[in-house]
Amino acid sequence: MSSSDAVLDDPVGESLRGHHAHLARRLGRAVTYRTDVATFSAVSADADADAVDWADLARLLGRGAFADMFSCPAHPPSDWEPVFVLDGRQMIRADSSRPDQAPGAVHTDMVELGADDVPEMLDLVARAKPGPLWPRTHQLGTYLGIRDNGRLVAMAGERLRPEGWTEISAVSTAPEARGQGHATRLVTALVAGILSRDERPFLHVAEANTGAIALYERLGFTLRKHVTFRGYRTP
Repeated sequence: MSSSDAVLDDPVGESLRGHHAHLARRLGRAVTYRTDVATFSAVSADADADAVDWADLARLLGRGAFADMFSCPAHPPSDWEPVFVLDGRQMIRADSSRPDQAPGAVHTDMVELGADDVPEMLDLVARAKPGPLWPRTHQLGTYLGIRDNGRLVAMAGERLRPEGWTEISAVSTAPEARGQGHATRLVTALVAGILSRDERPFLHVAEANTGAIALYERLGFTLRKHVTFRGYRTP
C-alpha cells in the first residue's frame, strides 16, 4: 500500500495524468476531464508564472467556459473571471484496517450503479445537492446506491484516483430518507473496497458542512489539510 500522500496536493492533475488518462483532454501541460464526466481541470504547479498553461487550458475549454480548478493553488491571469470560492477540507483515512460493516435496514438494498441508473442518480443529486454529477461521472470508479422498495434513496462513489489513493465523493441521501444511516453504510462499503485494492481512501468536504465532517471523523477520517476550491470563467 502506498504511504506517500504528496500526490494529494494535486489530486485532479495526478488523476488525469494517471488512472483517468483515458477520460482526459489535454493540451501542453493543461488537462481537463471530458465534458460529460467532470468539470475539473489542472495546470502545472508553477502555472502562476507560466501564462502558456492558462492559454492552453482556455483553448481546451473554449471561450467563456467554466473552469473548475478544484483545489489548485495556482491563480489564472487577471482576465479570467472568478465564479466561486469555497473553503474546504481534504481528509484521509489513516487506518488501513477494514471497517466493520455498518448495519442496514431490512427493507433497503445496496447495489452497484451503472449507466442504466444515471437518470435516477442525476435526480437524487438534484434533490440532495452533494455537488455536481454528469452523465458519465460513474465511469470514474465504483458507485454504490441504496434502494428502498426499489427507489434510489442514497448513493456514494469513487471519483479522483491519484496513484495509491481513491477519493470518496457524491455522498447523497434523499431528504425523506435521512437519519437512517445510509451514508455510513455506503462510505463503509467504499472504504472496504478501496482498501481491498491496496489503496487508501480520501475525500473532500466543504468547511461549512459540519454534519458531514462529524460523520467522516466517526468513520476514521482525519484532516490532512485545509483547501480552497475555486472556479473561473475563461476569457
